[in-house]
Amino acid sequence: MQTTHLFSSRITTGASSAISLNSSDFTAQASGKVSATTGAATVKVQVSNDNANWIDLGTISLTLGTAVTSDGLAAFAKWAWVRANVTAISGTDAEVTVTVNQA
Repeated sequence: MQTTHLFSSRITTGASSAISLNSSDFTAQASGKVSATTGAATVKVQVSNDNANWIDLGTISLTLGTAVTSDGLAAFAKWAWVRANVTAISGTDAEVTVTVNQA
């Protein structure tokens, strides 16, 4: 197994750097939290075969609280590249971490 952090404690919107996939199976997991009250985050997991044109594979929506919340998705197709794109994040000191695990 190979685990890669695409984002670690991301506090703004935007796309991560892409990583090359060496497996046809991978999972993506997003987790996040806020320092007070509640918040939200939306992360698009995007894939590409040319590292230039991106397709939305799936969207992970998190309701953030002071305890870490987490959700994920799995892919069973051979894509060459993957990245995470935080499209929305809100809440006091909101942060999101995204990891990819390849078989």
